[in-house]
Amino acid sequence: MSRSILDTPIEYLKGVGPERAKTLKTELNIHQFGDLLTYFPFRYVDRTKFHKVSELDVDMPYVQLKGRITHMEMVGKPRSQRLVASFEDETGSVELVWFQGAKWIVKSLKPNTDYILFGKPNLFNRKINITHPEMEDVNDVRNEIQSALQAVYYSTEKLKAKGLHTKGIGRIMKNLLLEVRGKIPEILSSEILQNNKLMSREEAFFQVHSPTDIEKLNAARHRLKFEELFYTQLRLVMSREKNKRDYKGYVFGDIGAYFNTFYKNHLPFELTNAQKRVLKEIRSDVGNGKHMNRLLQGDVGSGKTVVALMTMLMALDNGFQACMMAPTEILAQQHYQSITELLIDMPVTVKLLTGSTKTAERNEIHAALASGELHILIGTHALIEPAVQFKNLGMAIVDEQHRFGVQQRAKLWRKSTNPPHVLVMTATPIPRTLAMTLYGDLDTSIIDEMPPGRKPIRTEHRNESKRLAVFGFMKEQIALGRQIYVVFPLIEESKAMDYKNLFEGHEAIARAFPAPEYRIAIMHGRMKPDEKESEMQRFVENKAQMMIATTVIEVGVNVPNASVMVIESAERFGLSQLHQLRGRVGRGADQSYCILMTSYKLTKEARIRLETMCRTNDGFEIADVDMRLRGPGDMTGTQQSGLPNFKISNLAKDGQIVILSRDVAETVLKEDPNLSSPKNQVIKAHLIEVSKSQPNWSRIS
Repeated sequence: MSRSILDTPIEYLKGVGPERAKTLKTELNIHQFGDLLTYFPFRYVDRTKFHKVSELDVDMPYVQLKGRITHMEMVGKPRSQRLVASFEDETGSVELVWFQGAKWIVKSLKPNTDYILFGKPNLFNRKINITHPEMEDVNDVRNEIQSALQAVYYSTEKLKAKGLHTKGIGRIMKNLLLEVRGKIPEILSSEILQNNKLMSREEAFFQVHSPTDIEKLNAARHRLKFEELFYTQLRLVMSREKNKRDYKGYVFGDIGAYFNTFYKNHLPFELTNAQKRVLKEIRSDVGNGKHMNRLLQGDVGSGKTVVALMTMLMALDNGFQACMMAPTEILAQQHYQSITELLIDMPVTVKLLTGSTKTAERNEIHAALASGELHILIGTHALIEPAVQFKNLGMAIVDEQHRFGVQQRAKLWRKSTNPPHVLVMTATPIPRTLAMTLYGDLDTSIIDEMPPGRKPIRTEHRNESKRLAVFGFMKEQIALGRQIYVVFPLIEESKAMDYKNLFEGHEAIARAFPAPEYRIAIMHGRMKPDEKESEMQRFVENKAQMMIATTVIEVGVNVPNASVMVIESAERFGLSQLHQLRGRVGRGADQSYCILMTSYKLTKEARIRLETMCRTNDGFEIADVDMRLRGPGDMTGTQQSGLPNFKISNLAKDGQIVILSRDVAETVLKEDPNLSSPKNQVIKAHLIEVSKSQPNWSRIS
């Protein structure tokens, strides 16, 4: 069955033409019939259900009303005019408002005509109104409705100007479905369809755009989500297996003097069982000639740095160099300090390379690196500069790797004749379904155990009425010899956002904690590196009892004596960031505290974030809640992470389908690694097709 119908340029679809086609291409990236077919509705309206005006409530997600417009007028100055109308039914009236396209709308609406209205109730000046509602003549709707569930499509102002509002898109979609009936190819094998009780592809497309009932709609959406996720997982599993076949890593056959001396004589604490398990997994990878591509997840303070160091010592034992790349100078410096302290009195040369490194020192590092005298190089993006050349790089470690783009990681890989083993680390716990998709081509290790003696951090939510009590508690902690972080979201006041800012906050705290009894350090992103270093050093050496900072201290600061973290305007922060900030305390033996200060006004989402923080210290539970609230793209930043641009799937909600699709992909490839059997030819053909437009970055961790 030919796919050619789906490759037809969109301008040839009835109801589109050259002008609309141009707008569809620029606004929605719809170029062909197939692109429009996968432009899915974002919700469905039950056209059989109507609300009354008297029932309206601002908490309703949307409403459908039937009534008449009794009054319309343009309000405001010419440049900022809006259209205001009264809409009535037998139970009352509600105000309608249009801020854009008002002149066109006023011409299209007729007073005293029956309309069906669709829109979201809002509250303005203590009165409910509906902004930019969709209005349809009752007679037009009656003639068009074929099913109770009507698809609703996202549109834009430019599309609406061409008549492609949700109703207009629905019309051209109906024309498309007529054109493609009987011509949509199946891209899953009959075995997969039968085993997983999946609807055919053609029926799924028809049901998702024009559902006959809710059961068939749900089955259609399940089928299309499975298909999308299956091909994502198939490519990831194939990439992982291809890497294992094609890229042979350096064999680290010896675990010798460097590793064993450190483990026996220099390790300042007993490794946790989780750390031992991860090191065993890494040793297995690097010892058998396989090219290691491993993701190491571990919560803040779980001991990833020691695992990273011992992994680098494995490289040294086998005559290779190692490097560690971090996203910020502060984090790179922290790693450098931690690792040099751990390696004291050992014959290992470690250097730090960042943007701040002076030219003379930089040249010395380059020379020592090229000659092999330098064993371990720690740094920022400076590591991937062309001038940085290793003699024999065998192990590359990337920390907080989601902050690096794939091309930056590729440059690091090319620093070696053969690909070095790669360990990517993150202190941001990643939900399982997101990790399976984002890092599905990597093997995964998790440090899910905290070092012994660590007490869980107590987290409390407080508002402004409790500020004096919070100040009193802070003074008690300082009297006990503890230190305190106070974190603000903004450096200076923003007119758009009424949040505590660092400069105002510093003044208020300085009044409540006067010198010379109290000593306060301050740090923010606008300071020069040497100024930041000086202030941080004051805090590290306990010459300042309090550190007032922005989120520059989110990563890379390790002060075991700091036992209190106060986060101002905590509602401003995402869950993951709050968890990262909280991880700056709780590093010593003393009980630590995190106090979340907020205003009285909180959104529903903000309350969920704060309640989650107070309830649990489990980073993976927090990550799951965060993904449900924000979505996977916002958690990771799709441009940096390479997260697929899904058309219908949602990793935050479709976890079970992700797991199912992964299992099916692995089963298919286990039985038929090259997809050469007759039953899998349909899968192979589609995989070749989608691979043409998607670059394969997966072999670069």
